[in-house]
Amino acid sequence: MKNVRVWFKKDDACRYISHLDLNRVMIRAIQKSRLPVWHTEGFNVHPYITFSLPLSLGFRGERESMDMRILDDNLKLDVIKDELNKCLPNGLSVFDVTEPKQKPGAINTAKFKMRLSCDNISVEELYANLQNLLNADEILVDKKTKKGIKKIDIKEYFKDAKHYDTDHDIVVRVILPAGSTTNINPTLLINALNEKYGIEVYYDITRVDVFDAEGKSFE
Repeated sequence: MKNVRVWFKKDDACRYISHLDLNRVMIRAIQKSRLPVWHTEGFNVHPYITFSLPLSLGFRGERESMDMRILDDNLKLDVIKDELNKCLPNGLSVFDVTEPKQKPGAINTAKFKMRLSCDNISVEELYANLQNLLNADEILVDKKTKKGIKKIDIKEYFKDAKHYDTDHDIVVRVILPAGSTTNINPTLLINALNEKYGIEVYYDITRVDVFDAEGKSFE
């Protein structure tokens, strides 16, 4: 038996699949592929899989990962990739299968690409609003925690955000805390924009990659 890490992309209509439904889709794909995957024991027997870091509903994911155990030590990793892709819907695609080098707990940060637009104001005005917000002394927002709603300052998390305007939208690239200790959702910045300027910002967010504490891509 060996552990394998399945690397996949989540895009198109599949980005609106919740994490729970993604789990179901992957289990069905594994069952349909007839790959020799280790199953849980007990009343509800099913393939045992775990995801390194759940992706927020509506986000695109360019480098998502899922772990599972293969009973056949001689099974080639490319075969796993090919057989899963035959059984996955459009919007979910496996691009690599490797043997895990790190535990999911090693994930420390995530890189996001955000595309922002607004029907009520021009791209230039939206950019100016974003620039003013990022230059403020503090950016206070409501964040949902296990103990309820908490007011936090997200200024420090977005101080190194790179942003520029295009003909149609604003593009923001930022690396934020992610993992088991601290998680900062990029939509908190959008919520702050909406509240401060009384607008409704539309967004398209992609999680590009996740990193360990040393800033290296999670493996």
